[in-house]
Amino acid sequence: MAKKGTKNKQATPDFSKYIRWFWITFTGGLLFVILLFLLASFGVFGEMPDHTELENPKNNLATEIISSDGKTLGKFYYNDNRTPVDYSELPPYLVEALLATEDARFREHSGIDGRGTLRAIAKLGSGGGASTISQQLAKQLFHGEGSKNIVERILQKIKEWVIAIRLERQYTKEEIIAMYFNIYDFGNNADGIRSASRIYFGKEPLELDVKESAMLVGMFKNSSLYNPRRNPEGVTNRRNVVLNQMVKYGYLDETISDSLKKTDLSLNYSPESHREGIATYFREYLKQFMKDWIAENPKADGEKYSLYNDGLKIFTTIDSRMQKYAEDAVQKHMPRLQAEFDHQNTPDRNPTAPFLDLSHSEIDALMKRSIRQSERWRHMKYDLKKSNDEIIASFDVPTEMKIFSWSGEIDTIMKPIDSMRYYKSFLHTGMMSMDPETGHVKAWVGGINYRHFQYDHVKQGKRQVGSTFKPFVYATAIDQLHLSPCDTLPNTQITIEANKFGNPEPWTAKNSDGKYGDFMTLKHALATSTNTVTARLMDKIGPQPVIDMAKNLGVEEDILPVPAIALGTPDLSVYEMVAAYSTFANKGVYNKPVMVTRIEDKNGTVLYQFTPESKDVLSEEVAYVTVNLLEGVTHGGSGTRLRTKGADKYNAAYREIITGYPYEFTNPIAGKTGTTQNQSDGWFMGMVPNLVTGVWVGAEDRAAHFKTITYGQGAAMALPIWGLYMKSCYADEELGVSKEDFERPEELSIRVDCNASEEDEGAELLVEEEEDLDIGF
Repeated sequence: MAKKGTKNKQATPDFSKYIRWFWITFTGGLLFVILLFLLASFGVFGEMPDHTELENPKNNLATEIISSDGKTLGKFYYNDNRTPVDYSELPPYLVEALLATEDARFREHSGIDGRGTLRAIAKLGSGGGASTISQQLAKQLFHGEGSKNIVERILQKIKEWVIAIRLERQYTKEEIIAMYFNIYDFGNNADGIRSASRIYFGKEPLELDVKESAMLVGMFKNSSLYNPRRNPEGVTNRRNVVLNQMVKYGYLDETISDSLKKTDLSLNYSPESHREGIATYFREYLKQFMKDWIAENPKADGEKYSLYNDGLKIFTTIDSRMQKYAEDAVQKHMPRLQAEFDHQNTPDRNPTAPFLDLSHSEIDALMKRSIRQSERWRHMKYDLKKSNDEIIASFDVPTEMKIFSWSGEIDTIMKPIDSMRYYKSFLHTGMMSMDPETGHVKAWVGGINYRHFQYDHVKQGKRQVGSTFKPFVYATAIDQLHLSPCDTLPNTQITIEANKFGNPEPWTAKNSDGKYGDFMTLKHALATSTNTVTARLMDKIGPQPVIDMAKNLGVEEDILPVPAIALGTPDLSVYEMVAAYSTFANKGVYNKPVMVTRIEDKNGTVLYQFTPESKDVLSEEVAYVTVNLLEGVTHGGSGTRLRTKGADKYNAAYREIITGYPYEFTNPIAGKTGTTQNQSDGWFMGMVPNLVTGVWVGAEDRAAHFKTITYGQGAAMALPIWGLYMKSCYADEELGVSKEDFERPEELSIRVDCNASEEDEGAELLVEEEEDLDIGF
């Protein structure tokens, strides 16, 4: 029994030392963290970006090719197909999707989300990461993927925090968002948001809708895993997660979100590569243009610009709409023309297909030359150091390959020598369209498929021009002899004696149809491409003045001064021919074709501004009279089919290969067809007052051609492309392609109206002069 009054005393525990140790540990830990940050900022754990690098982060920027109507035609890049955009070019839904999914408190923190970091630490990362957009940008810009080593990863994380804080001080929130979208690799050559929106949806970023924005933001988690081409189901699920996040943070109505989640991805996959897309042949020309320019125009410090990494902007004269119409015209006509060509070259119809008029020994010699000129020969000879015998033997070894066909690529096994002959059976085309008043080239189609046929038939290729050369003869005669389209010459054979114009033998011109007869006006003679009349003009003026005229019109090729050039024996390019014809349309003033108007660096500083190059070649009167002659080609000549209808009911050729017929043009059109010997080349040159377009069609080898002129003439091979193209241009009224008359000179002393008497013509001129006088007063 306890004694009364006794007290049970319990000792009170002393917590002071624990509290003291807690604060020591806490303070020490805090100081340690601060020390780590300081050491990281001083670069102890690895190089840190300085102020200059933060201001101008290093990333590869593709050179962008921009059309005259502000569209991107393509890019030059090595690994990074990146073109940056400003925050103003990002749609609101895209930004909201990013914030809702990646960093909901982005507007509140200064680079590090304290709450998110504590949550991540407390849950050991199971509740989601804590990286802010600024931290992720720092990671993308300055060290890339995180290390798998835990210590190194912690140090990297510290560096990310430091850089993120510096970025927040250096840039606005909007600039950081734009930089993050621009730096990310969305896969499939889609570097940055602009490339991603163009490649996956075929549109600019500002045109993206909600579900498209959600898909692209969803790819930030892992663009390799969430690749919409390889993993559409996973990407759809990830997109729906982003839509849920947008609902959660009040950016999107739940009803709208639910309806969007039921839809598919609606991809419009438009790959961007050097061999795909629009204006591929023009871009290849432009690459060489830029290489030459870069070699002659170094930076201020002497360093050369990089075509692939410096983010240059090349502003071109190409109109993306007209380029598309030109390419569409080629894609519509050439398969039909090829089908007829193949039909005529089946083994039972042509045992030496695709060649005509060659013996087997001549074909063997042709193929041997082609082997030595091939890329396969160059690669094996100079890269692999193989012997000639080894290379030749390799052409007979069956090989897996993809070959071109108009119905799509074909996977096959074929001997390389057989594939070469197969490719020689294809007809090719070159087409260029130019504004004669400015020299601006509006469309450039160098072939049928750049992936399989890289040779450019606009500027690189030169082929016999046939009757399209005759206007140079006529223009020279009009200039020197003051001839009128109404003047007549006999349609009879003429022989120019040997050595008169450097010709070693007598030269006699024959008409292609073998018909001769009475006198013929110059206008009718050119419209019907009558050779005898052209030969008589050549006899009057001689070949040298014609060559001088052609040179002044922009023809670069050396031409032999012999009478036969009157019928189009020179080999010229589409580029040269369009520039020359444009001089006629431009009142006798030659404008050198312009493809690039200016070049800017990534900051918008102008590095190059084009200077027009023009010269007077013909008087306005001579140019107008020549155009008037060429208008006759579409009124009774080989170009008449541009205006008619109904011929397809009785003429099979119209149904089979005159693609787009009837065209039913009613406006003034000046033009000229050209067909060379054996139908190896087909040409059409067409002009309206503010647009001149030239088209050539033919096979790689001149021995591959149509057997008859029905299908092998320029009016069948080349003219339909022009007709289709112009129909599309006229349908797009925004282009402003003229339907007006060619402007008549105020003083016209040469008679052009062959249906009126000379007195009527003179009265007409007098009336016009009086009207001009009245206007003057």
